[in-house]
Amino acid sequence: MKKSALIPLLAAGAMALPMASQAQTIGVAMAQLDTFLTILKDGTLAAGKKAGATMQVEDAQNDVGKQLSQIQNLIAQKVDAIIVNPVDTDATPKMTQMVTAAHIPLVYVNRKPVDFEKLPPGVAFVASDEKVSGTLETQEVCRLLKGKGNLLVLMGELSNEAARTRTKDIEDVIATKECSGMKIVDKREGKWDRTKAQDIMTNWLSTGTAFDAVIANNDEMAIGAINALKAAKKWTPATIVAGIDATPDALASMKAGDLKVTVFQNAAGQGSGAVDAALRLIKKQPVQRFENVPFELVTPANLSKYSGKN
Repeated sequence: MKKSALIPLLAAGAMALPMASQAQTIGVAMAQLDTFLTILKDGTLAAGKKAGATMQVEDAQNDVGKQLSQIQNLIAQKVDAIIVNPVDTDATPKMTQMVTAAHIPLVYVNRKPVDFEKLPPGVAFVASDEKVSGTLETQEVCRLLKGKGNLLVLMGELSNEAARTRTKDIEDVIATKECSGMKIVDKREGKWDRTKAQDIMTNWLSTGTAFDAVIANNDEMAIGAINALKAAKKWTPATIVAGIDATPDALASMKAGDLKVTVFQNAAGQGSGAVDAALRLIKKQPVQRFENVPFELVTPANLSKYSGKN
């Protein structure tokens, strides 16, 4: 992947940023605190503590209106920088405008802002390249199926750029010559949620939908699908279910022989990277517009390498 250009910290923009002090206060606006995002949040706290910064974490509980209000409150408190994991990536232009108008450094983490290409100086994005996540996942499913089979797809919230990109990754892989024997027979929005995905999978099973693999945009939905298959006594050791994130529950599922594919997304690394970017922006130091934390394929063959990483 081509490296992005450094964010130009122009003199006028830099002058407007708050001066760095001995003890920085960084606001962290989280979309919600599910398994993966809790690990990410803990990564910001650990990095902040190491740097001697005060961290103020807000949980929007997946409510975009609540998150906008929380960001407004952080601005009113005049924090030194704000890290945002957006509930709805389509709302990021408003968030960007709010924070930059207050001359506060802003770092988006994990979820790509829809206005990424237009981010002004003093704003950065720390995450993993979603074009890689669903691609690695689906290529491994293609290998397991030898390029042929029917797929069921569980999508995250479609208001989220990651869900849209991961789903497109699946479609792009099955459009290749090697995987052209695979086709998507149905796809549903599981909203990243284990219980929701379990309900969708149960519905698919009740209607007799034929499939050879289930590909989920995240591990929580993959585990939900596995739970539904087991509850319906449709699970076999050969059943292929794939996810993304390599959460502790996902790795435990893989160790038990259930989940066949996941993709390691370094939650703690993204959290610490976001804090590092925020601190550098406070000090008016150059920061890459996009700080990439690479995805890595996880299978039963290399599972032990990732134990305890997320």
